[in-house]
Amino acid sequence: MTFAEYGRFVAATGRDRPDDRGWGRGRRPVIGVSWEDAAAYADWLSAETGEAYRLPSEAEWEYATRAGTTTSYGWGPFIGRDRANCDGCGSRWDASRTAPVGSFAPNPWGLHDMHGNVWEWVADCWHADYFGAPSDGSARTHGENCSHRVVRGGSWYSFGLILRAAFRLWEAVGVRDAYIGIRLARSID
Repeated sequence: MTFAEYGRFVAATGRDRPDDRGWGRGRRPVIGVSWEDAAAYADWLSAETGEAYRLPSEAEWEYATRAGTTTSYGWGPFIGRDRANCDGCGSRWDASRTAPVGSFAPNPWGLHDMHGNVWEWVADCWHADYFGAPSDGSARTHGENCSHRVVRGGSWYSFGLILRAAFRLWEAVGVRDAYIGIRLARSID
């Protein structure tokens, strides 16, 4: 989601406008949004469009990132150069700020920026491993760790190894920082 897309939500709801750190808005990925902000945005967008939007599950996020591949990155086994925005990825934005959405080639399924640029909130509560996770790809939304949610994808300040499709991390639900953004899934009935 870009600042432009999220800006419509802010204007309609009076929610706090996230800080762009002076990097620009428009096509830049929205940053400085908490998990709670992301979930509220999904609910608002669903109501506005009549479509069902939500944060993806951790399993859905990884499936979309891999896009039918079995490698660490959607383009192959190595990070390469100028394929993503991270610390050492070889882009002009490396380790300094976000890149405009879509600045890099899409994965085999046409999805941009699955690796790097900003971490992306997913619906799942944090668990250190997959033991007890749903086998149908749905999100694990109950448990003792729901004050922390999973983020995936790495960001502009992450090292390339952290951008791997399987890498996962957690943040507290109220965290708003310059390295976390939003990607939504649309449910299809």
